[in-house]
Amino acid sequence: MQQWDPRGAPVLETAAVYEELLDFKDAKVLDLGCGNGAISRAIAKAHKSASVTALEVDTVQHEANLAGPQLPNLEFGLGGAERIPAEDETFDIVLMMMSLHHVPLDGMAQALREVRRVLLPGGLLYVAEPPFAGAFNAIIRLFHDEREARAAAFAALETVVASGGMALVTEKFFLTPLHVADFADFEARFINTTHTKHNLSPAQREAVEKQLKQHMTPKGADFQRPMRVDLLRKLS
Repeated sequence: MQQWDPRGAPVLETAAVYEELLDFKDAKVLDLGCGNGAISRAIAKAHKSASVTALEVDTVQHEANLAGPQLPNLEFGLGGAERIPAEDETFDIVLMMMSLHHVPLDGMAQALREVRRVLLPGGLLYVAEPPFAGAFNAIIRLFHDEREARAAAFAALETVVASGGMALVTEKFFLTPLHVADFADFEARFINTTHTKHNLSPAQREAVEKQLKQHMTPKGADFQRPMRVDLLRKLS
């Protein structure tokens, strides 16, 4: 396993990767740390036979998810990775879409134990994480340096594989396109988040605006964000 390998990394949309690697037919799916629920909704819409549970620990975002469009095969719940509100061996697939590194450092091992507990034998854990690299990351790190958290998330995955409880099926490296319309769009999506409070100093704000401006065109800024997917299988 490795955190990032840029050699020949293709540009792919997030959905293209999980659709390639996962079979959602009749699957019981847990989206752990679902954020705004966009991926959960997309999977539920595209795979009517799947049953999707989308958990979010941020109460503000959870309330917004409940207020948004609902689907018959999608259920939003409140809960975190360290204590998943589900019975043992419930799910065929667990998704962690850029959520593992948001788990507190001292809770990552427990979170992965919980994932293994709720997976059926042979079930799959799909972890998508942004490596600490790239132009967009350079802007984010001006006010929110996640180097330690992302390294810890990768180390936690290495540990769970080395322990023999889960096996690495595949590791995939790619670039995912990200568009930012202007600084206001960037601020709304990446600074004024409900799950993490960012209090930028005037100097930080100026530095972020300046660096983002370097990538701006009349149509906004386009980035190719490095991504890594680790697909793990629970061993019985």
